[in-house]
Amino acid sequence: MTGSSSTASGLRVTAETGRGSGVGGTFPTGFLWGAATSAYQIEGAALADGRGPSIWDTFSHTPGRTLAGETGDVAADHYRRYREDVALMAELGLQAYRFSISWPRVQPDGSGGVNQRGLDFYRRLADELLEHGIQPWPTLYHWDLPQPLEDAGGWPVRDTAGRFAEYALLVHEAIGDRVESWATLNEPWCSAFLGYASGEHAPGRQEPAAAVRAAHHLLLGHGMAARGLREAGARRVGIILNLYPVEPASPSDADADAARRIDGLHNRFFLDAVLRGHYPDDVVEDLNAVSDHAHVREGDLPLISTPLDMVGVNYYSSHVVAGPDGAAAPATHSPLVGGASPYPGSETVRFASRDYPVTAMGWEIDGPGLTELLGRLGREYPAIPLYITENGAAFEDAWLDGRGVVDTDRVTYIETHLRACREAIAAGVPVRGYFVWSLLDNFEWAWGYSRRFGVVYVDYETQRRVPKLSARWYAGVIRRNGLPGGSGE
Repeated sequence: MTGSSSTASGLRVTAETGRGSGVGGTFPTGFLWGAATSAYQIEGAALADGRGPSIWDTFSHTPGRTLAGETGDVAADHYRRYREDVALMAELGLQAYRFSISWPRVQPDGSGGVNQRGLDFYRRLADELLEHGIQPWPTLYHWDLPQPLEDAGGWPVRDTAGRFAEYALLVHEAIGDRVESWATLNEPWCSAFLGYASGEHAPGRQEPAAAVRAAHHLLLGHGMAARGLREAGARRVGIILNLYPVEPASPSDADADAARRIDGLHNRFFLDAVLRGHYPDDVVEDLNAVSDHAHVREGDLPLISTPLDMVGVNYYSSHVVAGPDGAAAPATHSPLVGGASPYPGSETVRFASRDYPVTAMGWEIDGPGLTELLGRLGREYPAIPLYITENGAAFEDAWLDGRGVVDTDRVTYIETHLRACREAIAAGVPVRGYFVWSLLDNFEWAWGYSRRFGVVYVDYETQRRVPKLSARWYAGVIRRNGLPGGSGE
């Protein structure tokens, strides 16, 4: 594994930098406003038109893996209702729609034959978006690996990276004339470490060494796909990472080391590989406890660091961590008991809570943390356009007769984070767009349908869609290209 002398500097910016200073106003001309979804969470139609099974089909149909045993078989039925959904997007004034391509819908075996009926769906979706003046922003992988590839070993096997690159070119060939902006992977940290280390996500394996291999092969697949897409004429190519500010719970050496470790494996491992062409030395050393790194071959890192046109940032919260003796709890990303640590080599790190408001997911709300994160990216990494590709919150939405869903908490959450973006832009960080998560209420992975992130309410019994207050508020933000003077309209 190639290393470097990267450190955990800039873990947290101090209050003197202007946390919560209230910068607001309009956004730069050309700032892109959108919403995001993912295939398995909204499409449904699990057996329609030749789609094959993914690891999430298998996982969700396995007893005890998801809350109440719920699956994405139907989800929000977007596969059949996409025209209605695009019309809603147009009504809200969305300028771009970030969606993911279902790999098993396009290539059921993960290699070989192409399912043209699956590709036809994405052709129709892209055409419908363009007819309404909305830019299609496809993400090629949002966690739904074709089950036959998992049966052959999954992401811990190097061959999967090559299969992904081939699949990326198949999709580009089909809709490349309709798409200007491509993302290869969504949140490879989750795919690798929640899928193969903690087992809280599909495929549900608890094999730390395999998770480390998976992380590298995901990035290798990204690099191979990025290079192939560019050679095929793709105009704009990027990757989407879920990033978190990380802060020690106390000034102790143990807590500082815990922060270094989590920042290293969650943030710097991916950022340094993609943007600097190496893995951080300290993270490599941390991972020596579970991996000999023999899977990293000469030439891999230059491929992984193929130049990009953008980086997508998914931001929901920040972390405070403690050493093994700290008064805190292990990390968990699932409502179900039994997950191992998603941090190989740093299993003893504990996660602390603060006196911050939390969402229905139990995630602390830290809007100024986004300003800090974006500032760090601007300072420490090569200049590259940044897009907030996911930001949103689940709350206990209540349906009020005659009023629908009056989700003022979500409005406040989004506004707080948009002000954080505006503050970063004012400081010179090249933030070029914002995609709210999510357009629709959907299947929330291991949480099933118990958590709602959408700005549009979905009645799962009837599939009726109703924009929430947050959708109408967001439409106003898009219309004025800026925030209102107060906390709402």
